[in-house]
Amino acid sequence: MPPVIDREKCVGCGTCADICNSHIFLHEPDKDRVPRVRFPDECWHCDSCVLDCPAGAVRLRIPLPFMMLHVASESLRRQS
Repeated sequence: MPPVIDREKCVGCGTCADICNSHIFLHEPDKDRVPRVRFPDECWHCDSCVLDCPAGAVRLRIPLPFMMLHVASESLRRQS
């Protein structure tokens, strides 16, 4: 699932487009201040766009298969 940019929060700095290794975003400030997601299926869900956005305008919708579950090793031990 692609990243989602909140148009109300976005300040149009283009940081998300600059830092994305997969070139998911296209930022054309002369057409629209908000970058658009041009390759939604190529997102690696690395979270760098979310972490580096100064306005907090980007969020990721991580697909369930990509989510990691934490299981404490103690819970895997046989109870006697």
